[in-house]
Amino acid sequence: MNTTNSVASKRVLVTGAAGFVGGHSLPFLMANGFEVHAVDICISKEEFPGLYWHQVDLLDQKSCLELLETIHPTHLLHFAWYAKHGEYWNSLENLRWVEGSLHLLRAFYDKGGERVVMAGTCAEYDWRQEEDFSELTTPLIPASLYGVCKNALQNVLKDFSRVTGLSSAWGRIFFLYGPDEHPRRLVSSVISNLLRNQTAQCSHGMQVRDFLHVEDVASAFASLLMSPVQGPVNIASGCPVTLRDLVLAAADCLNARERVQFGVLPAPVDEPPRIVGHVSRLSDEVDWRPKYDLAAGMAQNVQCWRERLSRK
Repeated sequence: MNTTNSVASKRVLVTGAAGFVGGHSLPFLMANGFEVHAVDICISKEEFPGLYWHQVDLLDQKSCLELLETIHPTHLLHFAWYAKHGEYWNSLENLRWVEGSLHLLRAFYDKGGERVVMAGTCAEYDWRQEEDFSELTTPLIPASLYGVCKNALQNVLKDFSRVTGLSSAWGRIFFLYGPDEHPRRLVSSVISNLLRNQTAQCSHGMQVRDFLHVEDVASAFASLLMSPVQGPVNIASGCPVTLRDLVLAAADCLNARERVQFGVLPAPVDEPPRIVGHVSRLSDEVDWRPKYDLAAGMAQNVQCWRERLSRK
C-alpha cells in the first residue's frame, strides 16, 4: 500500500468498525495518515493516536446525522450490515440496512464528503457461472435477499455518484478467514476442534472457493479507498482452493490431518461447485497484492486461535 502526502489531514468514518473486517482495517488507515473515526453499536476500548470511537446506531437517522455533523468526514468506508451467522442470507434486516446505508450516503455527501467505498459481496453474482467472476462481464443475479440488497445498494451508489460527481467504489468480498472470525464458520471451527484434541468433521470438501486472510481483505479496502478507482472491484485472491485443501492447511499447522474427517457432513445440494474472483482490477488498477499466501496466513491464524483458547 502506498502512502501519499495527499492523505494527510483526511478524516475517514469507518462503519462496522468493531466487526471482522472493519476492525482489521483501522491499523492500515492510521498507518497511512488518516484521522480515523470508528463507529459501531458496540465499541472497542482500545485507544490509539489518531483513532476515535463513536458508539452510534447508524439505523437511527437522527443519531447518524449528528455523527456526520460532528465529524465532517472526507472519506467513508462502509462495512456495517446485518451479519448474524446463519441468519443474514435471507433476513429482512437486509432491507433496513439498504435504507440506513442510503441515508448515510446522502448525509455524507451533504456534509462535504469526497470519497466513499462500500463493502459488497460475491453473492451479488450469478453463482451458476463456471468462469471466474468478473466485475465487467459476469451477470449479477443474486440468489439470496442478502445478495439482492447489496446489489441494489451498489446500483444506487453507482448512479448517485454519476449524478453528484461523488468519488465511489464498491469492494465485492469473496471468502475470508482469520483472527476474530465467528467460531462456527468453517476454518475457525476446524481449528478450535483440533486445538481441543477433537475431530473436525467436514463435507467432501471438493467445493472450490477463493479465500483471503482478513488482514489482506482489510488492506485491500484501505488501498481501494486511497485510490482513484471507481465502481465495483473484487476483493479476492484469484487463486482457487478446494475446501478440502483449506482445511488441511489448518490441520497441517497442528500436525493433525488424521483427525479431519471428510464426507461426514452433507454438503448443501444447491451449493455451487466453484466461486472464484477475477482480480485484474484489484491488482492492476488499485495496484494491490496480498501479504499472505495460504500457508503463511493459516499459520498466523492458528497461532492466534491457540493464544485465544489458552486464555479461556
